[in-house]
Amino acid sequence: MKKMSKPERSWVFYDWANSAYSIVVVTAIFPLYFKSAATAAGISAATSTAYWGYANSFATLIVSILAPLLGTIADFRGFKKRFFTFFACLGIVFTLILAVVPTEQWLILLICFVLTSIGFAGANIFYDAFLVDVTSEDRMNRISANGFALGYIGSTIPFILSIAIIILAQKGVIPLSVGIASQIAFVITALWWGLFTMPMLKNVEQMYYEERVPNPVSASFKKLFTTLKNIKAYRALFLFLLAYFFYIDGVHTIFTMATAYGSDIGIDSTTLLIVLFVTQVIAAPFTVLFGKLGQRFNEKRMIMVGILMYIFICIYAYFLKTAIDFWVLALLVGTVQGGVQALSRAYFAKLVPKQSSNEFFGFYNIFGKFAAIAGPVLVGATAQITGNTNSGVFSLVILFVIGGVLLLRVPKHGGVATDQSISNTTH
Repeated sequence: MKKMSKPERSWVFYDWANSAYSIVVVTAIFPLYFKSAATAAGISAATSTAYWGYANSFATLIVSILAPLLGTIADFRGFKKRFFTFFACLGIVFTLILAVVPTEQWLILLICFVLTSIGFAGANIFYDAFLVDVTSEDRMNRISANGFALGYIGSTIPFILSIAIIILAQKGVIPLSVGIASQIAFVITALWWGLFTMPMLKNVEQMYYEERVPNPVSASFKKLFTTLKNIKAYRALFLFLLAYFFYIDGVHTIFTMATAYGSDIGIDSTTLLIVLFVTQVIAAPFTVLFGKLGQRFNEKRMIMVGILMYIFICIYAYFLKTAIDFWVLALLVGTVQGGVQALSRAYFAKLVPKQSSNEFFGFYNIFGKFAAIAGPVLVGATAQITGNTNSGVFSLVILFVIGGVLLLRVPKHGGVATDQSISNTTH
């Protein structure tokens, strides 16, 4: 593979920037911080896990509602980067605010998390759509996979700094409480995210667009209806989105609920943080490997491999009891998580007309984000009903089974390309 261009490198680097948020705030430190605050307020472990799931679901609902309309507006010249910048700043600012909210205010903490999550997810809509602007179709698998891989590597740096401060605080080596150490971690994350977003803002531009019209909002609603019509007309695209709706729900849910799950089965916070760090390290080379295998065997086949692995992971989670079991589970997730996400993004980017990439990626994200509402609610509700988080994770099997069956029905890439060419002539 030839050397990456400046726009490709800058685009890939945003994964390096925002993945720190994914591991520190979504997966590792903030869930433990929130659960500690909730426990101090007299809330049970299962109930606080449910609240965590509901908060994730509410954030994804907001993004899902906004995604299609913002996506269609962003296809007009100059809007894509503006929307990307707004949502990235929203996420960064409220990540900083997490560091100053008192731990007694657990509900305000959860509200601030929802706002950071909206910023993170909203920025990703336009970041994903920029893939068509920075590279050619034959390089999308590798560039998308490199982004996820670099994200896993880059996220370990602020993560190591954060867990080092927290562990030193726990052991009394530094005169800080664990709560304050966690707040410092949120500051580190926000600064990291902001600093390494700069190359994206400086070097990536919207290459494919439609010219502005006098009333872009009204025009976007009309384009939105056209998009709905197009999605229904093209069997490959529609089936892929349906499959993606189900299997990515399971992927996102396992990611967002992992730390709460480990905490509920008795894994101590230090072990959880170390496991998550090792998982990030493992995920990077496996994501690159998935990108190369996707190039060789096609994206659909490798995504299916990932789905089958996730089904096994959910079954294994049902019987999980010890810290060693959790280690095995986390490492298995690390081998497939980045690969499934990277190949899904690249595969979809090949299906859509480039000049309407935001429009279609708005639907890609609404299918992905709206789907992510069901998974955390499913885990949370099952945990409350059964009093057992293991059963909640096991219930995600149904999402992967449905997603896999639908994916098998998606026509081969050649048929998809034909649909795309038709879409270009009708748009």
